[in-house]
Amino acid sequence: MKKSVWGKDSWKTFTAKQQVDWPDKDYSNKIISRLTTLPPLVFAGECRSLKSEIALAQQGKAFLLQGGDCAEEFQKCTAISIRETLKIILQMAVIMTYAGEKHVIKLGRIAGQYAKPRSSPIEKINGRELPSYRGDMVNSIEFTPEARKPDAGRLLESYFHSAATLNILRAFTKGGYASLDKVHSWNQEFVLPSKEGKSYEKLAEEIDKALKLMKIIGITPKNAPQVWEVMFYTSHEALLLEYEEALTRKDSLTDQWYDCSAHLLWIGDRTRDLDGAHVEFLSGVHNPLGFKIGPSHKIDDIIRLVEKLNPENDWGRITLITRFGKDKIKDHLPGLIQAIEKEGLRVLWSCDPMHGNTYLAKSNYKTRNFQDILSEIKDFFHIHRSEGTIPGGAHFELTGDNVTECIGGAEKIEDHHLKNNYATTCDPRLNGKQSLELAFLISSLLKE
Repeated sequence: MKKSVWGKDSWKTFTAKQQVDWPDKDYSNKIISRLTTLPPLVFAGECRSLKSEIALAQQGKAFLLQGGDCAEEFQKCTAISIRETLKIILQMAVIMTYAGEKHVIKLGRIAGQYAKPRSSPIEKINGRELPSYRGDMVNSIEFTPEARKPDAGRLLESYFHSAATLNILRAFTKGGYASLDKVHSWNQEFVLPSKEGKSYEKLAEEIDKALKLMKIIGITPKNAPQVWEVMFYTSHEALLLEYEEALTRKDSLTDQWYDCSAHLLWIGDRTRDLDGAHVEFLSGVHNPLGFKIGPSHKIDDIIRLVEKLNPENDWGRITLITRFGKDKIKDHLPGLIQAIEKEGLRVLWSCDPMHGNTYLAKSNYKTRNFQDILSEIKDFFHIHRSEGTIPGGAHFELTGDNVTECIGGAEKIEDHHLKNNYATTCDPRLNGKQSLELAFLISSLLKE
């Protein structure tokens, strides 16, 4: 392994995968320089707060719910779109908190998830080849040479769209919209008539009764703001390192470096090389960190990664997000748990049941079967229970829109329904009904 004194630009001496070769270097350098002068998107104190909450989840006192879009789009940066995604996460969280009897940490894949790793740099459609869509931070989804040309100006657009998203999120979560006495208003019109929506309404009525009792005995928004406000954190994959470096700042209180583009950053399964630039960069920032682990992992490498990213073995620093798929989780998760436990490493175990269960349907749409997602979540909990460890989180790609992208669920979406509202620019997402159904399942697993 290379040894060096860490600096926020020391990653440049390491091999960096999934980076962009900008066609105009002078222009991209100007954009990066501009980003370094802009205010931070999040603050070091908020990152420390999230780390403390994750530490509670590691000890079984909380549960991490991480969810949001596969790849955010600039055009979806609207108050309505942001509100609908927040609404689903709030609904899922209140179900898990009330029915699952567990404090839920709310972490969005939002306000920065504008770049996507790709398995191939080239996309081929009808015999025509163009550069792959890399997310709105790099290029555009339209299949034309001009749209697919990397544009460094999109880095700056990503910053301002993230800032706008964070602004509306803070307004919603601190301005009364996230108050528990608004639980009925979170139920969307297309969810309300469903079985899941009705179950949620029943739960909301029970919460109403509890809140009325609290107000009678003197617990009000003034003396118990935590009941009427929520702390909502943001996360994204730290993929384009020039962007992440530009938003890295030294905290004036602690003299420690924080990547102020999001509260939690994660390293993807394609970029978690022990000697790679992504690991080098994130080893020096003090945000909570996550990394995805697929079936191709080597246990010794995972142990060394955890040790490099958390040399002091701090609580709340590392979240391991496993993404094995329903057919492979039983083969891979027990051995990984046993190895991590043997070394005494403090990690939060989170399950991503989405990525390992993706396949191409007969209709030629990339999809996921809801039953496969449920199966992996159940096995995740049961394996941890059998190993005596804590299943501490779940990571989902979801949307507040009434999409038809994942097969199954209570509304019985089938292959031929996918075309009805298949709106994702990248991977298929759960819709509101499927998300609520999943939340009720996790609640029952939390209470077991």
